[in-house]
Amino acid sequence: MTVGGRGDPDRWDRWDRSESFGEELLGVFLDRAHELPPHLVGPLVTETLARMGGRVPQILLQDYGQQQLVPLPVEGVATGDPQPIDRSEAGRCFLESRTVEVLSPDGVRVHLPLLDGGDQVGVLSVTLGRIDDDVRRLLRRIAGLVADLLQTKNGYTDLFFRTRRSEPMSVAAEIQWSLLPPLSMLMPRVAVAGVLEPAYAVAGDSFDYALNSEILHLAMVDAMGHGLDAATMATVAIGAYRHARRISIELSEIYLFMDRAVAEQFDPDHFVTAQMMRLDTATGRLQWVNAGHPAPMLIRAHRVVRRLDSPTTLPVGFGGDQPQVSAVELEPGDRVLCFTDGLIEEHESGQEQFGEERLIDWVNQLEQADHGIRAVARDLSHTLKRARGETTSDDATIVLFEWRG
Repeated sequence: MTVGGRGDPDRWDRWDRSESFGEELLGVFLDRAHELPPHLVGPLVTETLARMGGRVPQILLQDYGQQQLVPLPVEGVATGDPQPIDRSEAGRCFLESRTVEVLSPDGVRVHLPLLDGGDQVGVLSVTLGRIDDDVRRLLRRIAGLVADLLQTKNGYTDLFFRTRRSEPMSVAAEIQWSLLPPLSMLMPRVAVAGVLEPAYAVAGDSFDYALNSEILHLAMVDAMGHGLDAATMATVAIGAYRHARRISIELSEIYLFMDRAVAEQFDPDHFVTAQMMRLDTATGRLQWVNAGHPAPMLIRAHRVVRRLDSPTTLPVGFGGDQPQVSAVELEPGDRVLCFTDGLIEEHESGQEQFGEERLIDWVNQLEQADHGIRAVARDLSHTLKRARGETTSDDATIVLFEWRG
């Protein structure tokens, strides 16, 4: 057996194992990140960027309401006021998930998306005297490491949670946010994006997803009522869904498992509406079970083409029969919009409910801009919120996913 591999015993000796500038720069970051306390993320980022001439670095995190980018208040990086996502260069970087460069009197201000598995953590901003393709390449890789570092350290601290809050959060909302997967996932064959409103008072709405090999599993639930009782029911329903999904039972059996879990823990008049889906990302075959939930909408060529109507069974907790599984074949580029009833039943004081027709009109308008699903989901949620005067009497949750083929 040779050390160099591929049958060449001398190849190992001919390898250049010296450390290039880029490897050294990223290597020092990785070597120190392992045992770094969360509050010292700032000095490590600043030191790394300074070695390539970077000045005034800033780490910006998205707030829970998805309205602002908030500076992370840690030693070593610039602070400042929150920046509006819709009206700032950093916000443009965030929405478009791409680097934005802005000329300034002292150089170039570069905004880089902090991406982790398609979920956007925030934005890394830094000023340099000059920039070229080599610098851009290093900055992209540094931003990737910073995103991974923030996600890893997030489990050890409250610092990032506190930074993202622009107003007080209810205990029920605290429970719901801790239950959620990342709000977005962008993969070669499939993309997912979700939004919860009201962000700081959500209680009974929740969703979950998992990409297991080629199968995307997704569920949306809406527990009756408000406050802690609804949050607790949603937690039980999502927990039962995850357990059933992980032991690889069929969709109709997942419903029965969730139904039994909720019925055993709550009074007979308590229930959860739910929708469970399974998408084969290799073929585009979508299967779903509807338990008293609004029918999802199929979006094709940037327009809503139909509701995905299907036989429904009783909401989870009411002891319904084993449900019928529905199926449809998606085409590449198709999107499916799932939503809770709070989105269409909400109304301004004394006015009629918004209804599905107005929802479809808004979806069609936003789809014409041909934005990514993360931007569409966010814009749709905020459009609906503005239409009802920035208030809501019920949770209003959106999950949008796209099969890319």
